Amino acid sequence: MSADRLRELFATVRAEGRTAFLPFMTAGLPDPELSPSVFRAIEGADAFEVGIPYSDPLMDGPTIQAAGQTALKAGTTLDRGLAIAGGVAETTGKPVIIMTYANVIFQVGSERFAAKAADVGASAVIVADLPIDEAGPIQAAVEAVGLGMVLFVAPTTDERRVAQIVAADPVFVYGVAELGVTGERKESGGHAARLSERVRALSKVPLVMGVGISTPEQASAMRPLADGVIVGSALVRAVLDAPDTDTALRDLALISRRIADALR
Repeated sequence: MSADRLRELFATVRAEGRTAFLPFMTAGLPDPELSPSVFRAIEGADAFEVGIPYSDPLMDGPTIQAAGQTALKAGTTLDRGLAIAGGVAETTGKPVIIMTYANVIFQVGSERFAAKAADVGASAVIVADLPIDEAGPIQAAVEAVGLGMVLFVAPTTDERRVAQIVAADPVFVYGVAELGVTGERKESGGHAARLSERVRALSKVPLVMGVGISTPEQASAMRPLADGVIVGSALVRAVLDAPDTDTALRDLALISRRIADALR
């Protein structure tokens, strides 16, 4: 696959008047053997964000941190995580976005990491702790193999940097809907509408909202504001909290279907 798959997806959802559902799940949760069945249980996905577990995930809150620790203890390495991502891309036929952290990439080198991601059939890469000022070398390596780069815009990002980010032509902008780390929120801080307005004023680059979106109602509220919505912690928690695998898969299917329906 390639970045073109994501571009086609966003063109399609715009034409259909809906918002894409991009669920996040940690690769290797609850372990590398069961992880593929977890991804298959997610219903209504237009694309998948596959998180490579990392020991110091600065952007992630307690739920995804716990998922990463569980996956790492179960033996999920970078290569095993990428293999799981490749299986998701192959079995679902949907675009896959690899989410990781800069140190994971630096350990193997930007070019080698990009080649590995391309080899498993990914479409794009998100590096959660990579500021635009330092994104150039990784973005160049990712785009050299036909993948898209995702860049972040937060409510605290000033206008100069927003312009710099959209000018870098990411495959989509990840709009941080709520301040702070990833996780579920009972109430919205009200940042998403203004953030969407600021990005839309500068570019037609697809905008995907994430962070703090965990319920069907919260997802539905993003429909007028974004081309896509990422939901992670609510799905990950369904797996972490389940007493057994069958319950996890059932709960995950139910939660994901409700969120997907809310975006249509």
